[in-house]
Amino acid sequence: MEAQAGILNKMQELMAKMPQVFNAPKAGDVVEGLVVKKSARTIYFDLGIWGMGIVYGIEFTNAQSIVKKLKVGDAISVKIVEIENEEGLRELSLAEAQSQKSWDLIKELKRTNKVFSTKILSVNRGGLMVEISGVTGFLPVSQLSNEHYPRVEGGDKNKILEELSKFINQDFSVRVLDFNAKENKLIVSEKAAEEEHFKQALGKHQVGDVVAGAISGIVDWGAFIKWPSGDDTLEGLIHISELGWQLIENPADFVKVGDAVSAKIIDIANDRISLSLKQLKPDPWKIASAFIEKGMVVEGLVKKYNPFGAFVEVAYPSSGNDENEALQGLCHISEFGSDEKMKKILAVGQKYQFKILAFVPEEHRMSLGLLTNS
Repeated sequence: MEAQAGILNKMQELMAKMPQVFNAPKAGDVVEGLVVKKSARTIYFDLGIWGMGIVYGIEFTNAQSIVKKLKVGDAISVKIVEIENEEGLRELSLAEAQSQKSWDLIKELKRTNKVFSTKILSVNRGGLMVEISGVTGFLPVSQLSNEHYPRVEGGDKNKILEELSKFINQDFSVRVLDFNAKENKLIVSEKAAEEEHFKQALGKHQVGDVVAGAISGIVDWGAFIKWPSGDDTLEGLIHISELGWQLIENPADFVKVGDAVSAKIIDIANDRISLSLKQLKPDPWKIASAFIEKGMVVEGLVKKYNPFGAFVEVAYPSSGNDENEALQGLCHISEFGSDEKMKKILAVGQKYQFKILAFVPEEHRMSLGLLTNS
């Protein structure tokens, strides 16, 4: 019995040392091959104990980019297409082996959430095209980092494309966001690649902090500010409603790229930082409450129309100096009966006499009525 057990153990050891003997490759398997002969239409491979293999015909044509680089003596992965043809050779595919190897790499990059570098090949209106081990991927504009996100006033698509084109041939650090080998789909994200690093830098700040930086971009809905945070640089958005206490129609009229500003962090959510310029200044509505009250007759400058009426700027004396500050009130369209009549009576840029119908500084609200003899 002991002798039989010893033989069995030796057999198991032998099998462990030579697993390939008991696991012959089948169609679809990828194995290593050594180039032994190359002609204008055929390549022969030595597959070791599995004999000889050949790449020819359509498989040779499909692998031209690989074939051009191969020379006798090179070792490369090949995929078995047919176990044995009429000549006793295993028919192989270079292109399918490369593709499978590439998708295996992509799968591993996704599994490990690894950050890696890829080159920008081309751009379109939706984003940038990249390449990973021979597989073409897509980097959507929405997945660009704050540094590379195209901030174009008015959202002009041609200008956005122009900004994206500057990145061609540059290397970006990205992570695999999603992939589907069967559909040949690969999506990568630069934003995700910076996520962990960004969170660490973000952890140094909290709501209420005041940061000093510079305006880095302007869009229709606000302005971006960048500021140093230790060894890092962070960026956040100042919404148009937080640029100033007054009515601001175009952020570009209020700040310029490069302007040095201080801003207060008012929210940190979903890895986004929201900031405010106006909250570092006194609330003019509170100051104005010492000078303005319901029932007063004031002079107002018509600033713009909206569906509810006309916005009117009303000046009041600033505290401690001779200059005037201004608040915006609404002269409701019901005062005129229709939008057409309102625009005939009130002209943008002109001053009129108004009566304050309501003044609620806590809600930043003032209602005005046009005096008939105005």
